[in-house]
Amino acid sequence: MQTPPTAKIAPSAHFRPRNKIHKPPLAAVLRRRWRLYVMLIPATVFLALFHFYPLWGVGLAFVEYNPFKGLMGSEFVGLGQFKLLFGRKESWLLVRNTLLIATGKIVFGTIAALAFALLLHEVRFRLFKRAVQTVTTLPHFLSWVIIGGIMVQILSSTGMVNQAITLLSLKPIGFLSQPAIFPWTLILSETWKEFGFGSVIYLAALTAINPELYEAAAVDGAGRAARLRHITLPGITPTIVLMACLSLGNVLNAGFEQVLVLENPVVYSTGDILDTWVYRVGLLGANYSLGTALGLAKSVVGFFLILLSYWLADRLANYRIF
Repeated sequence: MQTPPTAKIAPSAHFRPRNKIHKPPLAAVLRRRWRLYVMLIPATVFLALFHFYPLWGVGLAFVEYNPFKGLMGSEFVGLGQFKLLFGRKESWLLVRNTLLIATGKIVFGTIAALAFALLLHEVRFRLFKRAVQTVTTLPHFLSWVIIGGIMVQILSSTGMVNQAITLLSLKPIGFLSQPAIFPWTLILSETWKEFGFGSVIYLAALTAINPELYEAAAVDGAGRAARLRHITLPGITPTIVLMACLSLGNVLNAGFEQVLVLENPVVYSTGDILDTWVYRVGLLGANYSLGTALGLAKSVVGFFLILLSYWLADRLANYRIF
């Protein structure tokens, strides 16, 4: 039996060699898009003046700075400032305070924002929903100088809160004067200020869930709790994981403005953080080299934490910016 001749199969389009991409010359690109590059000039100047040019000040961390001799004329001490810094008990106390306060803010802030978003998502009266969201988001846009001044008046020993506690025949609470309570005052006040704004991204994630899933679950007899457990939470889990990973970069940022406004020497043992210590010792105390050393160490650690946070976001939530 004679076998038929083999038919020639046309090469698939997937296997055709790709044509080389022709890149236009730079002059043609500039001529066609010069307006976009002109728009970049203010941002480039701002970046150069306020971000790149001040980097020369990093050198203060490696010298015994003398204002009369300048940076180049000051005595070079290498890593001496870092050895002096990390050889002090106070430095590790600052690290502990910063980590505890920052971690508490991240955890409680995430829980509060998520819970508020889930509750607000169940509201069907749109006008009431918008009013509540507006009121809870407003504190985010107020400075801690304003909010801190109000909180000092409310939470002081003679403030409104302690007066109400006294009327109940209870002992007044030193929200701003007891070292054991002061960190919780910082954490809860930050949570109150930011939970409305933090819930915006969770509300956006909730709107992306297909409403037909809720309708089908309701037809099958699932209640609110069941729909929350099996539809809502799994639907926004990637967003929760993403936000948790990105928050890792802020572990060393415990809130400079808030702590500076609310703290006092009585609560330095539990409320003083890295940023306020740098401000007090480096600027007010004129110990520029030591303050720069601590600021540089914090920046280096923060840089690696940001890299870790984006790596975790890529691995756990499939989020990439590059």
